[in-house]
Amino acid sequence: MRKRQVVVRRLEGPPSRSVRSVKYGECQKNHAANVGGYAVDGCREFMASGDEGTSSALICAACNCHRNFHKKEVETETVSECSSPTSSGT
Repeated sequence: MRKRQVVVRRLEGPPSRSVRSVKYGECQKNHAANVGGYAVDGCREFMASGDEGTSSALICAACNCHRNFHKKEVETETVSECSSPTSSGT
């Protein structure tokens, strides 16, 4: 039977952090659902009709739909600071 060697790598310094960016794309609301069809309005991107923190910030200024009808696009970026070990110079 062979022995296994496990190598544990320690990261020194500040841990990495994730930065999330959320963007709302095209509107996917089906305006013809009540007649059994499928038709979207063609709104390509969510634009808030009010200031952040108000209820009107959740309504699109272009198509007048709620933000939940727009396609949610999440971008995650991992940010870490790498540092090389310093030599002692001996």
